[in-house]
Amino acid sequence: MILRLLASALLFCTPLAVAPAHAADLVVPPGAQWNPQFDVATATDAWIQTLPAEQRAKSDAYFEGGYWLQLWNLLWGFGVAALLLMRGRARRLREWTERIFRRRWLQNLLYATAYLSLSQLLGLPLLVYQGWYRERAYGLSTQTFLPWFGEQALGFVLGTVVGAVFIAAIYALVRRMGRHWWIWATGLASVFGLMMLAIAPVFVAPLFNDYVPLPDGPVRQSLLSLARANGIPAQDIYRFDASRQTTRISANVSGVMGTMRISLNDNLLDQTTLPETRHVMAHEMGHYVLNHIWRDLVYYSVLALGTFFLLHRLFEFALSRWGPACGVADFADIAGLPLAMALLSAVLFVATPLFNTISRQAEAEADLFGVNAAREPQAMASVSMRLSTYRKTSPGPVEEFLFFDHPGGRARVNMAMQWLKENPPGP
Repeated sequence: MILRLLASALLFCTPLAVAPAHAADLVVPPGAQWNPQFDVATATDAWIQTLPAEQRAKSDAYFEGGYWLQLWNLLWGFGVAALLLMRGRARRLREWTERIFRRRWLQNLLYATAYLSLSQLLGLPLLVYQGWYRERAYGLSTQTFLPWFGEQALGFVLGTVVGAVFIAAIYALVRRMGRHWWIWATGLASVFGLMMLAIAPVFVAPLFNDYVPLPDGPVRQSLLSLARANGIPAQDIYRFDASRQTTRISANVSGVMGTMRISLNDNLLDQTTLPETRHVMAHEMGHYVLNHIWRDLVYYSVLALGTFFLLHRLFEFALSRWGPACGVADFADIAGLPLAMALLSAVLFVATPLFNTISRQAEAEADLFGVNAAREPQAMASVSMRLSTYRKTSPGPVEEFLFFDHPGGRARVNMAMQWLKENPPGP
């Protein structure tokens, strides 16, 4: 199954045209307030205690459940692949495309579309549980079923179109480049990823939510000033209506090659204080200033090279064992797509800690940039606890390496309190 695009909205909402009303002033727990005897560990514990024990247990259960969902998604994908490969179904699907089109690339495009449609349909029960029922059960979704399902349908259409084109292009490379296809596929994946980064903020995201300029006021002026001070060429800031989908707070500095924009969701603007909003945006600006988009593109391209190479070798082995029984002739045979996708899922599952480490390192760097830029350590601690309502607060080192793509909440609060100790407030 392909990676789904960000969930989109089913119906358009009326654009917001009033300045957001922020929450009351930031409340700092007594144990974390600055004093001449300020202690980092004590202040960190004071912030951790602001999240009730019941809520910490609930967020831990939600996050730990995600570990198992990674495994269930992998096994479910294996089951879908086996179902499509058994009794020559994949081969018959290829023969059907050959009767419709004479050109190989059109056959592959149709086959990829059919495969993605079938796999998404067969994976629907797990998607409903994971994406809707579970999110509602933990209080993270604000949607009823039909609006949620409408978003998934739109995401399915977009994902199928993009995925089918990409798969057809990969098979074209396999036919032309033979055993060295995986080298050229890495370049294609990198270019494709760059194009999506450029296109998504302007053409894809507005299909999902309403983006409107943030009205003039203290929040807008403060954030634009923060952007200018850090060399970000932003002329405007956008607000999007994520509250009709989720209770989460979020913001981003997205886009490349002239499509860059700063966006904040309405939950962030309506539920947090100005210092918290400033820190969140300073964190996101850190990704831009530190060139994480370009650096991660290089890192992920290297991982893609290794992934495609392993896929090539594993497919050769699987083809020698089960190819004739499944009706798959060679790697260039599109009938082998279900098998290739199952093997790809296995490789990515094993490589998950590497992907998480790249992301976690970038997030830690953006945290440090954010607290240095906004100079709001208490706000950073407060935001970290808000995020801990659906992320585990205090993971162990092995657990963090395997499953965390962001630093844990305690680590982030500790960073903020250490920064405060080294940068005490002036008169």
